[in-house]
Amino acid sequence: MPPPPPFPSLDAFYLHLLRACTSLRHAAAVHAHIARAHPAASLFLRNTLLAAYCRLGGPLPARRLLDEMPRRNAVSFNLLIDAYSREGLAPLSLETLARARRAGVGVDRFSYAAALAACSRAGHLRAGRAVHALAVLDGLSSGVFVSNSLVSMYSKCGEMGEARRVFDVAEERDDVSWNSLVSGYVRAGAREEMVRVFAMMRRGGMGLNSFALGSVIKCCSGRGDGTMDIAEAVHGCVIKAGLDSDVFLVSAMIDMYAKKGALVEAAALFRSVQEPNVVMFNTMIAGFCRTETVIGKEVASEALTLYSEVQSRGMQPTEFTFSSVLRACNLAGYLEFGKQIHGQVIKYTFQEDDFIGSALIDLYFNSGCMEDGFRCFRSSPKHDIVTWTAMVSGCVQNELHEKALSLFHESLGAGLKPDLFTISSVMNACASLAVARAGEQIQCFATKSGFDRFTVMGNSCVHMYARSGDVDAATRRFQEMESHDVVSWSAVISCHAQHGCARDALHFFDEMVDAKVVPNEITFLGVLTACSHGGLVDEGLRYYETMNKDYGLSPTIKHCTCVVDLLGRAGRLADAEAFISNSIFHADPVIWRSLLASCRIHRDLERGQLVANRIMELEPTLSASYVILYNMYLDAGELSLASKTRDLMKQRGVKKEPGLSWIELKCGVHSFVAGDKSHPESSAIYTKLEEMLSRIEKLATTDTEISKREQNLMNCHSEKLAVALGMIHLPQSAPIRVMKNLRVCRDCHSTMKLISKSENREIILRDPIRFHHFRDGSCSCADYW
Repeated sequence: MPPPPPFPSLDAFYLHLLRACTSLRHAAAVHAHIARAHPAASLFLRNTLLAAYCRLGGPLPARRLLDEMPRRNAVSFNLLIDAYSREGLAPLSLETLARARRAGVGVDRFSYAAALAACSRAGHLRAGRAVHALAVLDGLSSGVFVSNSLVSMYSKCGEMGEARRVFDVAEERDDVSWNSLVSGYVRAGAREEMVRVFAMMRRGGMGLNSFALGSVIKCCSGRGDGTMDIAEAVHGCVIKAGLDSDVFLVSAMIDMYAKKGALVEAAALFRSVQEPNVVMFNTMIAGFCRTETVIGKEVASEALTLYSEVQSRGMQPTEFTFSSVLRACNLAGYLEFGKQIHGQVIKYTFQEDDFIGSALIDLYFNSGCMEDGFRCFRSSPKHDIVTWTAMVSGCVQNELHEKALSLFHESLGAGLKPDLFTISSVMNACASLAVARAGEQIQCFATKSGFDRFTVMGNSCVHMYARSGDVDAATRRFQEMESHDVVSWSAVISCHAQHGCARDALHFFDEMVDAKVVPNEITFLGVLTACSHGGLVDEGLRYYETMNKDYGLSPTIKHCTCVVDLLGRAGRLADAEAFISNSIFHADPVIWRSLLASCRIHRDLERGQLVANRIMELEPTLSASYVILYNMYLDAGELSLASKTRDLMKQRGVKKEPGLSWIELKCGVHSFVAGDKSHPESSAIYTKLEEMLSRIEKLATTDTEISKREQNLMNCHSEKLAVALGMIHLPQSAPIRVMKNLRVCRDCHSTMKLISKSENREIILRDPIRFHHFRDGSCSCADYW
């Protein structure tokens, strides 16, 4: 068949057709025409057909064509090796290399480069080493093309030692060699080695490209010591290389300065660009909103001003623009501005973006606009795990813990796979509700999902078990963790402190110091709480001094309240009052309320009256102070003063928060209020309670344990009802864990001690102050709470 004009030959005609192919179907049609009209096609034409199949994503028809070709050379096999590599089919790529070697076609440097690229993409280190050995046998490993591929392969597989050895023995190096090694060290996080190689590269006069400089800038974006000097030096290299107008590099440098907290430098670099594009604006806006930056309203305003500039310049905002601006509104508390941005999101049809949707949910939840947050969630056309996580964490933040658990189960029902942050948020909800059984189920789910190896997951588990009253399980989970950060140590210390295990808490603190983990404010709060609950006055005061002297931490109101409680527990009420007077928190009612509780315990009525009056001046509408004073008068037999206190509450419109107790059983969580008869097993509960009370009458004395007045009250308190239900359903060996939203009263405390003895059961009661472990007629708090 003669070639159609103006082509000099059939090969030229078919080559023209193959170059014009845009799909596998077109290539297959040309292939069929060649097979029918040009059976004597040259090897070059067949290789071009093979290249067309590979280019259009068809390694399978390319493999068939290779098998049918009467003659093949290295180019034929290289095309298929590279095609398999790009498709992520590393085993087939290596199999084709081996086949080429067996065919004796003379594999070349391109063959090995393609095979090594396949090993790099798949992370197959062992196969990569085998290819390296074959390249050595064929005498091709020392050439710059193959050695660069080896450096890249080893670095991407995490073997920087091997990559450096290949680099050092290479007979020839070019810019790609140096850039590959630098990028490898950046990927491995080996900052010091990267700096050394980068310096050697500069001294050797090697050229810099935007890829290598981008990698170095990324490495300099951390907050480590000395990285600022390196960052500025790299910035200088960018300018010297004439790449300071490169959009990618300028954006990377702005991001680098912002991550290091150098917002002034980032802003100066941004303003030095004559015509910044939307990518640079996005980077600068995001820089103002980083969590590493202590953001205030001024910084947030800068981010919002930049957004206004984007609009005034007529630029098209992207999804990254909106997600960053919404974060600025969220961090600064600009709800109204955020609502306007929400309108812009709808205008530009970005409401379906997952990150923008989660940012809007965060904005509304953080502002307390729960209905708007739920409405935003429901109006979203699709829900991914990012959106569900925002909803769950928002509910936890707003103390809608049961709703958070419900949403988590809904996400599972929707077929979504929760991530680490979702599970951590749900564990916090379980901790707040003290539902250990649900927490155990979520922990099992996390283990099956492979999240249990993460420190943040272990921290959440420790916190959940601690808040659920199971100190032993919390300790076991802590010891099972592979690594501990400051949050881990603080959690286990606070756990033992809240449960009254003061010496154990201090022992963990000593271990933490030995492990070279620097304690923070939360750690010392746990330590001071342990000293307070354990009556370790001297140790507590010493740790309070150490906090500022050795670690430079400024005490907060919570730390100072612990010291007041510590002194009050020891009966040093005058010292506690003097400490408050000399404190910067002397106008805070919280710290005075701690002293008032101590006055009640030590029956210092005169001082208690003065302290109560001071609290009521500072905080006249909170019921806790009135209740403590009322009980103090009752304990002292001052019934008229107690009655006046109750009348004062009515006069000022102060209402006591209703007491609520709950217990988790196999069939779910059961909650009670005082005198509650709404429970389905109400009759059995009251019968069981009466049985227990009749038995403890033999242990109690009218003068010391339970008075007539207390006898009348104890039948209706919520924690007693919860304990009675636990006695009915839980086996003898299981502790009864009850949670309460208010401080346990003296009546119930005395009753719980006696029930634990008469029933031979362990009762664990959590109130807002601490955990009470009742065993054999005594409590872990030693009657001080």
